[in-house]
Amino acid sequence: MPIDASEVESPGWWLKRLGTKLLAERDDYRDADGEVTPGLDTLRDYAEGRPRMPHVPGVDPREVAAWMRDARTNWTSLVIDSPTERMGVDGFRFGKAKGGKSAKTADEDANRIWQENSMDADSDLVHYGALSQRRAFVLVEKGDDGRPVLTHETPRQVAVEHAQGNRRQLAAGLKLWRDDWTGSTRATLWLPDGKQHFTTKSDAPSFALRANELRGWDALALPNTDDGFEANPLGVVPLVPFINRRNRRPEGFAEHEDVLSIQNRINLSLINLIAAMKYGAFRQRWAAGLEVDEDPVTGAKIQPFQLDIRKLWTTDNHEVKFGEFDATDLRPYIAAVESAVQDLAAISRTPPHYLLGQVVNVSGDALKAAETGLVSKVRDRQRNFGESWEAVMRLAFKVLGDEQRATAYDAETVWRDPESRSISELADAAVKKQSAGVPWRQRMEDMGYTPAEIARMEVDRASDALNATPAQDPQPTSLQAARDAKQQQQLPPGQQSQADQPAVIGRGANAA
Repeated sequence: MPIDASEVESPGWWLKRLGTKLLAERDDYRDADGEVTPGLDTLRDYAEGRPRMPHVPGVDPREVAAWMRDARTNWTSLVIDSPTERMGVDGFRFGKAKGGKSAKTADEDANRIWQENSMDADSDLVHYGALSQRRAFVLVEKGDDGRPVLTHETPRQVAVEHAQGNRRQLAAGLKLWRDDWTGSTRATLWLPDGKQHFTTKSDAPSFALRANELRGWDALALPNTDDGFEANPLGVVPLVPFINRRNRRPEGFAEHEDVLSIQNRINLSLINLIAAMKYGAFRQRWAAGLEVDEDPVTGAKIQPFQLDIRKLWTTDNHEVKFGEFDATDLRPYIAAVESAVQDLAAISRTPPHYLLGQVVNVSGDALKAAETGLVSKVRDRQRNFGESWEAVMRLAFKVLGDEQRATAYDAETVWRDPESRSISELADAAVKKQSAGVPWRQRMEDMGYTPAEIARMEVDRASDALNATPAQDPQPTSLQAARDAKQQQQLPPGQQSQADQPAVIGRGANAA
């Protein structure tokens, strides 16, 4: 039977609202001024190296398409990959809980959740998805074994709605995807009090904005219920959004979204370069005073010579003159490409040597200065994504029933250092921090070791201290006592009595 969508905030109403929002964002949007906001499909095409073909006047579009396959260079992928490869989560640190649990215990439990869900690899998918598609999501659910399950979700399948006036609280979340096993389309709606499942046989569903009923949609029958409704034991929508560059747009701004026009300019310059190479780079030759025969049937001129590196043009007519035109200079086209790439590097804060690959007689300090903008950008993304990862771990502990860490808002994400440092630099910094009183564990974190490696090193460090050989072999007790007695005999009588007196430790020690 059709799904009722007339009642506000009902499951059918949320299905229509979020489904419309999800499908609309895939396509480009043109505003009243003619400005185009790229959709998720366009952002994905540019990230994967499939940009739109430029228009070249006077050239067949089919020929442009053939050139484009050879000319396109995916600069935007470097804009996304360069910050993503520097964003790595090493662990989580919690403050001391009310029950007395130490931060070390919380780190071990969080690390177990992280490893169980293979987030060492999937966290990179979350970061890349947020940078390339404006945002990404992590779904936190309870597995069959009672442990939390973390999964990466994309904005092409997931849409959320925040509570009115509160951007930190979600009112609803929807996941829409195609079931390859049955060929139908399924949808799962999360609300704070429940979870609703829908299904439709259409492989391309649509939502009418003015319709009070969603025809073609049905509640998905589950083993324990017929209306597709399940209770939500967490009491919140278990989706955590990772929104990139919220300051540019509340719903997110892709990392390469503001350099798409520069990528188009680069593509056009490369197409023009190929055209110049094909039609103008080869020296065109000419002949003056040469009699050209005609085809007796068609009357068309017959080419007397064919351009061939193995042939020489000759004629018996001494009045004929031969010559050649100069080749087209390709340097202006190459300069145009390099200029556009420099603009792309400046706007995206990508190091120029990443894009141009020209590192000649450059000092280490100069390279580090060139990467300053990239490091600053990565740290900014880490601050935003760190809050989302902490929310994910709080939800995971909520699944486990650990209310103390489920409400631990002093949690901290331990990020890998995004700055490139040599081993000698890290070691020198660790020695200086030791003299300044920085604890050993903090120095190891600053050197880039993971919490698991630090825990193993602590055990090895304690074992090495126990197994360390003393500076000299201890003497037997009998020999030590005889030596002490001989030393006492050699002392004056007054000092012998003072030496025999036991040491006094306390407030009256000096007076005694």
